[in-house]
Amino acid sequence: MREMFKGCTTAIITPTRADGSVDRDGLDQLVEFQIANHIQGILAVGTTGESPTLLWEEHNEIIERTCKLTKGRCLSVAGTGSNSTRETLSGSEHAAHVGADGVLLVDPYYNGPSSLEIRREYVEPVAAEFPDMQVIPYIIPGRTGTMMHAEDLAIAFESYPNVSTVKEATGDLENMAKTRRLCGDGFTIMSGDDDKTVEMMKRDDIRAAGVISVMSNVLPGPIQRLTELISAADFEAADRLADNLRPLFGCVGVTVEEETSYGSVPCKFRNPLPVKSLMNLLGMPSGPCRRPLGKMTPGGMEVLVGAARQVLANDPELLAPIAEFFGVDVEERLSDSKAIEALTYCY
Repeated sequence: MREMFKGCTTAIITPTRADGSVDRDGLDQLVEFQIANHIQGILAVGTTGESPTLLWEEHNEIIERTCKLTKGRCLSVAGTGSNSTRETLSGSEHAAHVGADGVLLVDPYYNGPSSLEIRREYVEPVAAEFPDMQVIPYIIPGRTGTMMHAEDLAIAFESYPNVSTVKEATGDLENMAKTRRLCGDGFTIMSGDDDKTVEMMKRDDIRAAGVISVMSNVLPGPIQRLTELISAADFEAADRLADNLRPLFGCVGVTVEEETSYGSVPCKFRNPLPVKSLMNLLGMPSGPCRRPLGKMTPGGMEVLVGAARQVLANDPELLAPIAEFFGVDVEERLSDSKAIEALTYCY
């Protein structure tokens, strides 16, 4: 179980139709695209899959559909975390029933329990109830306002062998090093930030095994290959590939200043809005985000599209699988001003 998670697992988007309903056929296509490009695993209904705005019935349907498609082909992880342990237990039971390899439990947001409470009242009850399924704490205080500390991860790991992996998105490399020191070599650290993966994997005091990625929605093959190169200690080739990918790694979230009639305002477009906007532009199944997420501004789209064009210029082969699988001209789509304009709005 401890060797299960490595390489690149894609935190897959939830494609929607214009009316906001789930695009089931689109989801199937996206899963097949991921598997065709040798992804290690697929996480359904994480933050990137818009878990906060999906009904639990939709959660369960998407997880079941993804598990069926991935069975025997790649790992499946179900995002079942919430700020209610009762809901999380129910969602995790369903995930276990449909054959998920693991569940991802984001730290409980808004009600903000302490690290001790997160461990005792949230992670450990799930781990105890489902001992044959990997339970992956997801540490992202920037979005939840709370976090499970390395000390509590180590205590949980001591008692529950199925709590042997963490998705680490604190952005704090010293916290990651503490996790490695306290939890030991038998514990798996997965990067939760595309732009931190290389350093997390290369640092000897962290030794991340891979990434649960957002941008692998668009670049599954290259990001999986990146993790393999680092694992093989081929750092020269890994650094070259990472440099080519870096413009889009920086666009998981996009922040720009926009002018209003009352002065400038920062606009922070958070995951999954940028990646879904890019997928829409590239002709991949995506659709709109659910409200209150909306559209990016022209300035935000300029940053995003500029990054995608730079990746294409760095190495056209990186985006070639999209052209081949979805039958699109990537360069033409990245130059379609009308399509770009349709994905934006202004103050």
